[in-house]
Amino acid sequence: VQLQASGGGLVQAGGSLRLSCAASGRTFSSYLMGWFRQAPGKEREFVAAISWSGGSTYYDDSVKGRFTISRDNAKNTVYLQMNSLKPEDTAVYYCAARRTVITTRTYEYDYWGQGTQVTVSS
Repeated sequence: VQLQASGGGLVQAGGSLRLSCAASGRTFSSYLMGWFRQAPGKEREFVAAISWSGGSTYYDDSVKGRFTISRDNAKNTVYLQMNSLKPEDTAVYYCAARRTVITTRTYEYDYWGQGTQVTVSS
């Protein structure tokens, strides 16, 4: 599966952005999807993940209550709605896919998008 992330940009603190990740292929609904982010000088970290059907979601504590992950299998797309953004949310955001169980571990995801930059100004 090939992934293409989009929707990043520059936003003021307290603002919102919605990221999209479009997937190629006919088997999108068989993949678990995750969002990760990487700030300058830091390791890539887990943000959120969603099950095949969208019925289960998982969030890092740092974004819980502010970010919402969702998916539309008919459109082969996963979304990350980001509200109440903070300067510390500034990073390149990546979408990723894997089969089997949900995990927060970066190295357990098999497919990655190219990343989209999110910058939150104070």
